[in-house]
This record gives sequence, structure tokens and C-alpha cells, in this order.
Amino acid sequence: MAAIGTPVGRRRARRRVGTWVANVVGFTFALVMLFPAYWMINTSLKPPNEVLTFTPNFVPENPTLANFASAIKAPLFLDVLRNSLIITVSAVACALVVGFLGALAVARFRFYGRRALIMVVLLVQMVPFLALLIPLFLMLNAVELTNTLPGVTIVYAVLILPYTVWTLRGFISNIPPELDEAALVDGCSRWQTFTRVILPLTGPGLVATSIYGFIQAWNEFIIINTLNTSGEMQNLMAWLLSNQTTRQTFWGPLMAGAVITSLPVVVFFLIIQRNIAMGLTAGAVKG
Repeated sequence: MAAIGTPVGRRRARRRVGTWVANVVGFTFALVMLFPAYWMINTSLKPPNEVLTFTPNFVPENPTLANFASAIKAPLFLDVLRNSLIITVSAVACALVVGFLGALAVARFRFYGRRALIMVVLLVQMVPFLALLIPLFLMLNAVELTNTLPGVTIVYAVLILPYTVWTLRGFISNIPPELDEAALVDGCSRWQTFTRVILPLTGPGLVATSIYGFIQAWNEFIIINTLNTSGEMQNLMAWLLSNQTTRQTFWGPLMAGAVITSLPVVVFFLIIQRNIAMGLTAGAVKG
């Protein structure tokens, strides 16, 4: 082992100090990011007399599930839960189908304006979507699609589509064209080559993009709250606002509703997190 006074020993000591400082900073950052989620769960388990105390209780003295029952039995909860599932699943499915075909065309075919199309897809992701909210509202209102589930679904699909095309293009570009040619030589048709070669190899990319789209569509609030003013046509995020009134905010049921709303995304993410990491790294190899 090198002595501490030697150059090698000093470098190792500085490296250990740097690692220790990085670990402390990372641990502190993780605590700061996790504290709101912890406080949300903590408040959801408190009875009303513990929620509004001046002295904060970091552990509920009398934990209760009454707030969850109150949130589930609240008006329109089951309706907006169904709306969230319909809108999210439909938007992600539409974006995956259209985006996958668009990415396949950009990655596999050479046509005039291909590079310009790729740049347009990239630039669209840089445009703040809220800047287009008023034109979208006027457009959907003109065709009577405001306060409807199909109108919001179309908007969400368009919101997810650029990222889907850009990401899947990287996955398809990583598949050697020789595999397509070998499949054609073996007697496969174009459709069989697509379903038996390209589609299975882009599975991790489809998982990664679908999770991104699911999280974005499930957690969206501003767009649906603007396009669908009717309570029966909103999602869970907009429904949480109904627990706040000008007279009082029911923090217990509100936090319980927030926990229930967060569970599908968290559980789904934990189940396939390995596929997400593998998919994101695989698609980033080649642009």
C-alpha cells in the first residue's frame, strides 16, 4: 500500500474524499426529493385533528385509513379513474402505432426531405406545449371535441408522438439492414420481416417509450383542465382539485387521493424498470 505522504497516497486520499462528498450530496438530494412523497403518505394516514396541528408529526400517532375510504367514495372518483385509464391507454397506443411506423420510415427508407423531417421532429419537442394550448382549444372547440374524451386523447397522442418517433428511430437504426435482407432471402414477405425481425428487436424501445408516454399522459393536468371543464370528463389529476375549496381544503382525503393516483405509475415502473433502463441505453447507441 502506498504511504499517505507519497503522490499516489495523496491521490487516493483525494479520491476517497471526493467519493465521500459525492455520496453525501447524493444522499441529501435523495432525501430532499423523497420528503414530499413521504409527507404525502404521512398526511394521508392522519386523522383530521393531527393534520392541522402547529407541531408537525413525522409519524402518525393514530394512523387511519378513513382518508382513503373518503377519497374513493368521493363524487366522480370512479368516473375520473375510468377516464384516466381510457385516455392514457388510448393515447399511448395511438402514439406507439403511428410513431413506430414513422420511425421505421425515417430509419429504413431514403427519401427527399428525410433529414428535414428528422429536424422537425426534434424541434417540435423543444416547443412548449402550453404555448399551443389556446390554438388547440379553439381548434377542438370548432369541431365540438372539447369536454370529450376523444379530444383529449388526440391531444395527448400528439404530445407523446415526437418523443416516440425520435426514440424508436434510434432502436430501428441499430438493427442491421442485413437482417431484413436475410429474412427476405429466406422467403419472408415484407410484413413477416416486419413482425418477425424488426418488431421483436425493438421491444425494449417500445417498453421505454410506452412508459414515458404513460407517465406523461397519466400525470397531465393543465391541458385536460383547460379542454374539459366538465367534471365528468376530467382525469384523476384534475379531480384532485375538487378537494380544495375557497372555504377549506381537506388535506387528509386530498393526500390519500394523491397516493391512490400515484400508485399505478409507481407500481408499473417498478415492475419493468429493468426493461426501461435496458431500452434507454440500447436506443442511445446510434442516432
